[in-house]
Amino acid sequence: MIKYNLKCNNDHEFESWFSNSEEFDNLKKKNLLECIFCSSKNINKSIMAPMVSNSKNLDYDIKFFDKNLKKEKNKLLELRKYVEKNFDYVGPDFSKKVREVFYDNKNKKAIYGTTTLEEREELAEEGIDLLSIPWINKDN
Repeated sequence: MIKYNLKCNNDHEFESWFSNSEEFDNLKKKNLLECIFCSSKNINKSIMAPMVSNSKNLDYDIKFFDKNLKKEKNKLLELRKYVEKNFDYVGPDFSKKVREVFYDNKNKKAIYGTTTLEEREELAEEGIDLLSIPWINKDN
């Protein structure tokens, strides 16, 4: 696994993990990388310092990583629980339903569902901003 500091053309910086450096290159070539803040597809690696570990602090690093990973997973599970409780699930009909909500000024319905990348781009062209969240399994 390798972690890269990434930066989009709008100067948003974020981190992401990849199985190896070739994976980043392949995803970039296929235009599958996306800024977590603005959904820009223009993503590049930014300057980063390597993490050097010796056997003394390696055990601590792994425990620290595991603890933080569990904490972040719990936050994502809470977010999922909140969305499921307060939003209506519309499944793969999301792009159709979100247009209905967007163009009907009286409708303030909160919905969630799934879209394809193509549908998401079409919605963005119409001025409909979406938020993607990591949807982790409850039993994972």
